[in-house]
Amino acid sequence: MGLAMDAAALNGFLDQAFPQVAGQIRVESLADTLTARLIVQHGHLRPGGTVSGPAMFALADVAIYLAILSRIGEVALAVTTNASIDFMRKPAAGRDLLAECRILKLGRSLAVGECLIFSEGASEPAARCSMTYSIPPKQR
Repeated sequence: MGLAMDAAALNGFLDQAFPQVAGQIRVESLADTLTARLIVQHGHLRPGGTVSGPAMFALADVAIYLAILSRIGEVALAVTTNASIDFMRKPAAGRDLLAECRILKLGRSLAVGECLIFSEGASEPAARCSMTYSIPPKQR
């Protein structure tokens, strides 16, 4: 399946529909996989200076959502119905995080995706996440 939205369109949609993450999460690249960046800010950190679990979860959720939209187009009401995340190692302090996402299944009503989250420049992932999204029926 081809792309319904490119990286610029996804970033524009994100800024318009989700201003709470505007300037924090950006699509970096898009082909067979989508790579999104969390621009780490002070509010993302937990004691000890590492990125918090909730910030990593938010990156995964937004990135997989955008990977799905890249295939189906602007469907703002696609929602997360299941999520699983494994925190595997501490993210590097002072570095942005990158989520590398792929769609495993894209049906009419459900989509399943997964992503690996890396500290920028790291070769080993900090977290692995899989999510399922409900896609609303098309309005006639």
